[in-house]
Amino acid sequence: MAPRSLAVFDLDGTLADVRHRLHHIEGRPRDWDAFFAAASQDPPLAEGVALALKSAEEHEVVYVTGRPERCRRDTLRWLERHGLPTGRLLMRGGRDRRPARVTKPELLHRLARDRTVAVVVDDDDQVCDAYESAGFPVVRARWMTARPALERAQEQEGRT
Repeated sequence: MAPRSLAVFDLDGTLADVRHRLHHIEGRPRDWDAFFAAASQDPPLAEGVALALKSAEEHEVVYVTGRPERCRRDTLRWLERHGLPTGRLLMRGGRDRRPARVTKPELLHRLARDRTVAVVVDDDDQVCDAYESAGFPVVRARWMTARPALERAQEQEGRT
């Protein structure tokens, strides 16, 4: 039996509402430890959760995030607590500060070596552009209003 195709989901801004913790990175100095520590309290984004649950009916769900590896345990607990499908979780290496538009497609290419990617869902336009340029089908998560601090963290500071 052939393996199921993959539905790949981002976390921050797609499944998790990060707006309550952005204040940690909006000023100087940025408090990255507090920013990531507060992730366990993120409210779920209903639109993203519904899409993940629907996708799980036909595809294997995988999570690709720019969160650092040190957040793995809290992230897995968050996914379980909010009833999201069980799936692999690919995360940024602890010292990797490359932009999300570089790191996340790299993680996705690893998945696509031996599996079909049916859809990728992400809120970051630059990441979505990179996915589309690589030929992956993309759904742009537009259900959370982004703030400049999140875009800066993803694309300039390589943090999420």
